[in-house]
Amino acid sequence: MKHPYLNEDHEIFRKSLRKFLDKVAYPFYEQWEEDRMIPRSFWKKMGEHGFLCPDIDEEYGGSEVDWGFAVVINEELERVGSGLIGIGLHNDIVVPYITAYGTEKQKQRWLPKCVTGEIITAIAMTEPGTGSDLANIKTTAKLDGDHYIVNGQKTFITNGIQSDLIVVAVKTDLNVVPKHKGVSLLVIERDAPGFSRGRKLNKVGLHCQDTAELIFEDCRVPKENLLGEEGKGFLYLMEKLQQERLLVAIGAQTASEVMLKMTMDYVKSREAFGKPISQFQNTQFKIVEMATDIEMGRVFLDQLIAEHIEGKNVVTKVSMAKWKLTDIAKKIAAECMQLHGGYGYMEEYEIARRFRDIPVSSIYAGTNEIMKTIIAKNLGL
Repeated sequence: MKHPYLNEDHEIFRKSLRKFLDKVAYPFYEQWEEDRMIPRSFWKKMGEHGFLCPDIDEEYGGSEVDWGFAVVINEELERVGSGLIGIGLHNDIVVPYITAYGTEKQKQRWLPKCVTGEIITAIAMTEPGTGSDLANIKTTAKLDGDHYIVNGQKTFITNGIQSDLIVVAVKTDLNVVPKHKGVSLLVIERDAPGFSRGRKLNKVGLHCQDTAELIFEDCRVPKENLLGEEGKGFLYLMEKLQQERLLVAIGAQTASEVMLKMTMDYVKSREAFGKPISQFQNTQFKIVEMATDIEMGRVFLDQLIAEHIEGKNVVTKVSMAKWKLTDIAKKIAAECMQLHGGYGYMEEYEIARRFRDIPVSSIYAGTNEIMKTIIAKNLGL
């Protein structure tokens, strides 16, 4: 299906990216899964070919293109595997905080290396005792002369092991009411005194994606690393979370399309009782049901992306897409594994990996339950 917001330039870009990934990603992805890490060399190659942060202004090394190119990048990375989500997080979640709220000095210092892949970014919101309730985070940052002293712990941090630059949600005011006005954002660099990484977390899926705990013990951060204004961190997070949730919806939709395609190919080639299992009515009905859900999801998602690119307020629709498309993807993963039979439970078949990778999409970027709460509120309930 042709995306209505893409033109010939986007499709030329897609062909170039797909050719690149065919050469430097697809052949090595299973090894990355075994290694539990995507090599930094891949990030550097992405940067060299212009696939990192292409929407950044040219003065900082970007190509200054529209967000349609980001959609293409995220779709093609998802086709390789969900474990590449850290690149989308870098391009379209973390770096936009710097471009939107950073000072000119901060942009000049960090953005060019974000484009080349020399700097890998992360964002640290979630804490061991605090998930979606960001107003009640416990990590503190107290100003001491020219530095903030940060104490606390973060967990489930995407790019947590390899990151060089981390946007960290902290509490700079413990007494303000309401509590969310005490949240600020600090950019903490790899070599900051008092900053260390905990264990690399052993996840059910997304094995090649490095997810980690981060620890701050009297961590000294220069006050010029404050992003935006003190006390506005919560508002910044709320503004940027919509694009993050849209990325999750894009990933879920793409994964569903990939899983259906591989399953259709399989049922046409697999025979039982003397004929391809694609000829059994149950198989046909299951395929038809999935294809219908995917087609309807794609239409809604494409309209949503077009509105997002136009700068419209899409908070409610983004929340709808995030929960619904991830929910559909989980169901499709289960149905496709079932149609693969016993082979679907074997690691050498891609559907097994997809089945492991997709469930977390309904949890991160705000759980689907939180999405429904947002929708209900916006519907006036």
